[in-house]
Amino acid sequence: MVERAAWRGRLELAFGQRGDRGTPGSVAVTHQHAVAPLKFQRPFYPEGPDLCHGALLHTAGGVVGGDRLDIDIHLGPNTNALLTTVAATKLYRSTGAIARQHTHLTVGEGACLEWFPQDAIAFRGCNFEQTTRIDLAAGARWCGWELLRFGRTARGEQFTAGRWRSHLEVWQDDQPLWVDLQTLEGSDDTWHSPNHLKGCPIIATFALLGAPCDRDLIPHLRQTTIPENPSPNAEFGLTRLPQGLLGRYRGPSSLEARQWLQTLWRSLRPHYLDRPAAPVRLWG
Repeated sequence: MVERAAWRGRLELAFGQRGDRGTPGSVAVTHQHAVAPLKFQRPFYPEGPDLCHGALLHTAGGVVGGDRLDIDIHLGPNTNALLTTVAATKLYRSTGAIARQHTHLTVGEGACLEWFPQDAIAFRGCNFEQTTRIDLAAGARWCGWELLRFGRTARGEQFTAGRWRSHLEVWQDDQPLWVDLQTLEGSDDTWHSPNHLKGCPIIATFALLGAPCDRDLIPHLRQTTIPENPSPNAEFGLTRLPQGLLGRYRGPSSLEARQWLQTLWRSLRPHYLDRPAAPVRLWG
């Protein structure tokens, strides 16, 4: 496989209040700068002017060894935004070079950022590292998820070669709320070990930070969000954090994982944003 020339993509976005230039309380994109292959589609407002929806697009179709992608997003005080991606992200096989993505999310005082990218597919032999830093001001909230498929299982591919690494940190007022370090080295042991994939190609993480969860909420979510008839070998976990909540999935079905993530979001949104969840048109 001959890899194309590496990309050095960058996306900068800032959201803030329109002030006297528009409807009071409405949210606008106040700064935007994009370097290919990253792009931001125009904002839209299916829930009204006080909550902006938007989608990130990777125009090259996938990430290859040597790529470097930087995403920097800032929400001003009392600003609400929901961001997703246009399509699944493909992490292609590498001949050795590392593909890196760095994401920095800054959420101002009283603001809320919902960060819901669509699936990522790690091809057998990929070499990918991502670092994510989320800085929350006082009263700020971040709700996000990640859904990963290891190997193109429709082709019978297993993640028995390659490397995927993730380093995520969430801070509020210079104090760490959650630090999550993950590494998967593709191998037969990784694929079969109960401490890694256990033969399941799908893992998903859901996190809500900056919004304390009532102790009674976890048992309720376990009863109402987990499917009555889950897939064989599927595992679901929910943990209450000091300033939020953490959910994990490992199983065979990306559809099942996606539905669980969205059910958690619909259940929790009235608690952290005081409004019901609304359909996101890009999710189909």
